[in-house]
Amino acid sequence: MPEGHTIHRLAYDYAGRFSGTAPRVTSPQGKFSDAADLLDGAPLTATEAHGKHLFLRFREADWVHIHLGLFGKVTIGDAPAPPPTDTVRLRLANRTAYADLRGPTTCALITGAEKQAIHDRLGPDPLREDADPAVAYRRISRSRTTVAALLMDQKVVAGVGNVYRAEVLFRHGVDPYRAGRSLTPAEWEAIWADLADLMREGVRLNRIDTVRPEHTPEAMGRPPRVDDHGGEVYVYRRAARPCHICGGEIRTAGLAARNLFWCPTCQSG
Repeated sequence: MPEGHTIHRLAYDYAGRFSGTAPRVTSPQGKFSDAADLLDGAPLTATEAHGKHLFLRFREADWVHIHLGLFGKVTIGDAPAPPPTDTVRLRLANRTAYADLRGPTTCALITGAEKQAIHDRLGPDPLREDADPAVAYRRISRSRTTVAALLMDQKVVAGVGNVYRAEVLFRHGVDPYRAGRSLTPAEWEAIWADLADLMREGVRLNRIDTVRPEHTPEAMGRPPRVDDHGGEVYVYRRAARPCHICGGEIRTAGLAARNLFWCPTCQSG
């Protein structure tokens, strides 16, 4: 499932290609046809992301809510758009660009009140200007649940997925099995600030890189990572391989229905 930086990047990309224009809106697949007919030719006036939820506003009050889920994908390209396939749930097209949405968990036309209800059930998003990390900490500091599970709970922190969860805990030497209530305010402030920095870099690069400059392949004289998920990481999907810092073996285990990765030596705190 895409992490929050990908959704914010999509919000920027949709805005850059379609904001201020009145694109053709179609649903070649047919599952969004009624809503597409209502939006066709209406101006795109805003785009927004909160965690893993993307919102596109047409006119002043018509919001399209998109959640990619496990299989959703957006393809954005230059005009002319290729002939649409019957897997495209939503296509936007103008004179210069097109955007095709395939396989989302959610693609729905909603009201402003329905949109607000989605925001209300989500935790703060490190990439949003209105995010308050204290809201997340109040929940974390009262919980016996593991820190690793809490970071994946979108009601606690919105937008953090499996990669950022594993990497930020490694970067701060935090044992993923620690109870949330054992985190000090200073530890949480440092984790939150680091998440915000890493995710902003993810938006900029459109991939996840989490290693510090002194631990890049060039700095350490090691081979670069080869993986479909992109950039350089410390522990994610590196099970049974040596830690870049201590040389110990990276561990993996199931937690909160996802694979957790960590270094027992570096994350003993």
